[in-house]
Order: sequence, then structure tokens, then C-alpha cells
Amino acid sequence: MSEFEYDLFTIGAGSGGVRASRVAAAHGAKVAVAEEYRVGGTCVIRGCVPKKMLVYASMFADDLAHPENYGWTVDEKSFDWATLRDFVQKDVTRLEGLYGKTLASHEVEVFDERATITGPNSVRLASGREITAKYILAATGGRPAMPDFPGVEHCISSNEIFHLEEQPGCLMVAGGGYIAMEFAGIFNALGSDVHVINRTDRILRAYDEQIVERMLHIAMGRGINFHMHTLIQKVEKLDDGGLLVDLGEANPVKVDQVLIAAGRDPNTEGLGLENAGIELGRKGEIPVDDHSRTSCPSIYAVGDVTDRVALTPVAIREGQAFADSVFGGNPHTVDYSAIPSAVFSQPPLAGVGMTEAEARAEYGNIKVYSSDFRPMKNIFNPHPERGLFKMVVEATSKKVLGVHMIGPESPEILQVAAVAVKAGLTKQAFDDTIALHPSMAEELVLLK
Repeated sequence: MSEFEYDLFTIGAGSGGVRASRVAAAHGAKVAVAEEYRVGGTCVIRGCVPKKMLVYASMFADDLAHPENYGWTVDEKSFDWATLRDFVQKDVTRLEGLYGKTLASHEVEVFDERATITGPNSVRLASGREITAKYILAATGGRPAMPDFPGVEHCISSNEIFHLEEQPGCLMVAGGGYIAMEFAGIFNALGSDVHVINRTDRILRAYDEQIVERMLHIAMGRGINFHMHTLIQKVEKLDDGGLLVDLGEANPVKVDQVLIAAGRDPNTEGLGLENAGIELGRKGEIPVDDHSRTSCPSIYAVGDVTDRVALTPVAIREGQAFADSVFGGNPHTVDYSAIPSAVFSQPPLAGVGMTEAEARAEYGNIKVYSSDFRPMKNIFNPHPERGLFKMVVEATSKKVLGVHMIGPESPEILQVAAVAVKAGLTKQAFDDTIALHPSMAEELVLLK
């Protein structure tokens, strides 16, 4: 008989926690999971999945704006936010059910309540029950970071924006990261007047500067108002329900909603890590080693709560590696090099590997190949928006160090390019490949 009730107790049923739990169970472990909100985590419930659905809906608005170019006559066009909102939430509920079925099919016990760590091998549920486990996995993800200024309680985060009663006629977005750019693009395309507030003159710092500049130019052309070197000083609730935002300028701005998209913090508050002797990092994250193990040998952590790479596929890989290593007899770690990522702005941008600036700083002698073109799909659009593909190459070996792009369906194209970068292919390998014509992807093998 084991001295513990479970082999593994996972706190948090998001992407990383679910993967770790079901894989551990498949390896024969007795597993339980505690989730205080909804199974599926940030990505499925209030992140990338519902957001991408809103992106698709807003992209449809762009095509619908000029159907005559496609040969269609569309009468009485109108948009209803509540219909879209409810459709998206219905699918979120469907996916939540699938995640629950996955855990159930692997005989993982799920506790629909909060759990806190009370020791190296114990947790306490919100209901008061004490549970012991040989291993504990913290997979509690992250939460929106909310700044401190008067009236911040009148603002919303990316958690609440999916549930708005009405579409804001005027939306202010505070932040310069991917969450800010994506929601700015969504609501701009759906017809809202959008203002983006950023404390510096740079947005999307992790992406290639030239690609970001193209996105910024297009976004401004679509009517998004950018206020750089600006901070919200105060938000005042008006009698008519609107918000008056003081930006430290002469005239405050009246809006219907203020979305704070200023990053995310590791969700460690009240988790009880101190009861196992675990000290948090500078950002409130859980420090772990290459095997996702904390300073307490029986406690591990994966996903955004560790503040390594806050991406859903990374959390899944970390959860898989943890379960295989601890319960599957196959110790291995996650390789964090050449991770592809995308911003589902309008148009979307994507990148993998080193940016031009990063490559110059590390290698010095590099070559940059590019293609600046108007995507065929944009011929139907009266806006002359152009796509841009870039390839960063080490000059001597010709090894491809990075690929970056902006244009319709860029994330779909980049995934395959990421395989090439990960494999260490050279520019010649691209040149030797015959183009798939007509497509945007063919630009990758025609770069000059």
C-alpha cells in the first residue's frame, strides 16, 4: 500500500496540467486534478481559442465590406455582438466538455474547487479536505496584470472582454503586446472606434522590428489610433455609463470600455508554496530546473506559472516531459530554441528563430532576404496592404537563423518554415525547392 492517496496531484486543469495528468495516468499513476474555475485553462476558456474565433468573425467583416468585388450582392448588412459572443461561448463549453472527457477516460479524478499546497506531499481543498500525494504539480497558469491607478476598477481585462453585454462603440486598449494588438484589431474590424495606449514607442518587442512596423502602418491605415509614450493617469465613471480617461494630456478621452492588456503575471498568489519551502521568483513565478522541478523535490511546475515561455504548446510539451520523466521512465527536457509564435492581428504576423537585430548582435555577419508583395487576396480589397516575408541567414554557413512574415495566413505558413529553422536547414534548401504557385508561401523559396 502506498503511503499517499495519489501518485500525482495536479493543481490547475489548463493545457499543461491536463496533458501531464492524462499522460501520467496512462503510465499507470493514480492522478487527481483540482480546478477552481473551468477545465481547459486560459487557452480554451478565455484565451487563444475564443479569441481566434473572434478574429475569424472580424475578418469576415472585411470581406463583407466589399462583396461586389467577389461578384456578390449582399443586402441589409448588420452585426450583432451578442450573437457572436454566445456562439463563441457555446463552443468554449463544448471544448471544456471534451477536456473533461479526456481526463475521465484516463481515470483522472477531478475536484472542481481550489487547492492549496500545505506541505511537500499534501494539499488542502477549499472544502477542507486534506489530500496527500507523492508528487504535486503546480499548473495554475497566469492572470492579467492590472496596473494601479485611480479608477482601474472600472476597466476590464482579457478575462471579461469575451462576456461584454454590448459591443463598445469606443474601446481603449492599454498595452503593446500581442493581447492588445489582437483585440484592437478585432474590435476595429467589427466597427468599434479603437484607441491603443502604449507607454513606449515600441509594440510587440519580441518580433522583428521591420515586420512590426509594417503591421503598425496597416493598423493605422485601418483607423486604429495609437497613443505612444502614454500612460493612463485616471479613469472616471460617467453618469451615462461611459468612461473618461485621463492620459495626462490637455483633453481626456471618453470611451465605452477600457481594456487593460499590459501583460500577465504568474498565478501563484495564495498557492501555499511557502509551506513546502519554495520561494517565488522576482516576478512571482515558481523557479524550476530543466526538468520542471522546484526546490522541493516532490513538487514540480509547468506552464505560465513558471514564467519561462508563456505559450500553450510549450506548456503542453512541459507537461508531457514531466509525466514521461517522472512516471514513464523516459527522462527528457523541453528544447526552447526556435519556438514559432504568431500575433493574430489584422493582418497576422508570425516569426521563428532570431530577428534581424538579434542575429546581427550575435553573429555580426548575416544576410537578410525578403519579399515585399501584395497578396493576391488583397486585390479584392480597396486597401493596398502589402505582405512582407523575411529570412535571416548566417552569411558564411548560409544557415537560416530566422523567418518572419506578415500577411494573410502567415501563421499557417510559418509552421512549416519553423520545421526548417529547427532542423538547421540552409538558404540553399529553400532555393532548391520548387515553388507552389500561385500562393503566398511560394515567396519563401523565391526570396532575394
